[in-house]
Amino acid sequence: MLDQRLLRDNPELITQQLGRRGMALDLTKLQLIANQERDLQEQRSNLQAEGNRIGKEVGALIQGGEAPHGPAVQALRDQGNRIKQQVSVLEEEEKELQAKLRDQLAALPNLPSPDAPDGKSEADNVEIKTWGSPRLAASGETLEEHWQIAERLGLFETERSVRIAQSRFVTLMGQGARLERSLINFMLDLHAGKGYREVLPPILVNTASLTGSGQLPKFAEESFRCADDDLWLTPTAEVPVTSLHRDEVIPADQLPLRYVAYSPCFRREAGSYGRDTRGLIRLHQFNKVELYWFCHPDHSSEAHQQITADAEAVLEALELPYRKIELCTGDIGFSAARTYDLEVWLPGAGAYREISSCSTCGDFQARRSAIRLKEGKGTQLVHTLNGSGLAVGRTMAALLETGQQTDGSIKLPAALVPYFGSDTIGLA
Repeated sequence: MLDQRLLRDNPELITQQLGRRGMALDLTKLQLIANQERDLQEQRSNLQAEGNRIGKEVGALIQGGEAPHGPAVQALRDQGNRIKQQVSVLEEEEKELQAKLRDQLAALPNLPSPDAPDGKSEADNVEIKTWGSPRLAASGETLEEHWQIAERLGLFETERSVRIAQSRFVTLMGQGARLERSLINFMLDLHAGKGYREVLPPILVNTASLTGSGQLPKFAEESFRCADDDLWLTPTAEVPVTSLHRDEVIPADQLPLRYVAYSPCFRREAGSYGRDTRGLIRLHQFNKVELYWFCHPDHSSEAHQQITADAEAVLEALELPYRKIELCTGDIGFSAARTYDLEVWLPGAGAYREISSCSTCGDFQARRSAIRLKEGKGTQLVHTLNGSGLAVGRTMAALLETGQQTDGSIKLPAALVPYFGSDTIGLA
């Protein structure tokens, strides 16, 4: 959430920076609400201070010999009661303005980092690096897409999954289920070995958690909500991990806090119908291993480079060629200030596809979730960062397409063999 002080003191900066995202805003009315809320707060504080002074004066008179119900004492008490009534009215007005201000601010995205490249859409994203040699079909060779391989080898069921749920769900079977489990364990072990603390959070989250991470109100239509409960299926482990420290003050010497979390993720994928209808690329339910940092504001830039490198390390260990893209201001996510996407090469599809998005959010999520750090006698908001380490289904898709052999089997990278128990996936 954006800083109310910035809204009051420098709304032009907000307008300018959100303009880099392609948004045209008039913040005049919102600034007026912010100023009214501040004025009410000052009036209430002044009245409360006056009430406290009167209370002390009453005590002094009684100690000096005045009767508790004498005219001088009673006059002061009557004045104090009038002030309490005024304070009560101001508190209600203040609460109404605070709620209105918070609701409107909650709908505004984060300000992009000054270092994020300007642009309107993904066409303006900037390629930073490539790693590995993308596999291309040799002369006379036909490379299958992952869903064709999976159907041929019996790795997942789609038609039966529609019977169980609906379209855009899959049921992994046999070696497919084992490969998914192997990838999850491999990723968790790799990151835990680098000092991340493993957590297994709830997959049902409340509205406050979704709001704190920036998923609500923006992405309500893309989320699955449980009827009659304040619970939602989590769209990413970023949501519950953000709320691990909601409403907390973290001692500065405990930072950075680095977590790795596996979770099933659930998204409606609203607006994506007709795209990626086959296979593992765009599902309503998928598995993901998430990296998350709480860090000191002075170190968030370096942390962003490191969390991205940790996600890259998974692709390199699995010998999957990829490219690193920096998203332009028109393409970064709602809560992000700056983002690197990692796109893995899919030989069968002949294209790069996003497999990880690593973002620094500055103090945006921390302000929404009231997460502060204590340093000396003062406190300030922490900075948060998140990144997929990795999306498991898309990793499986890349492995299947990259490892396909002429005999129809799939060769797995050496790093995964201890988890899968074999270096080959073949006909069951």
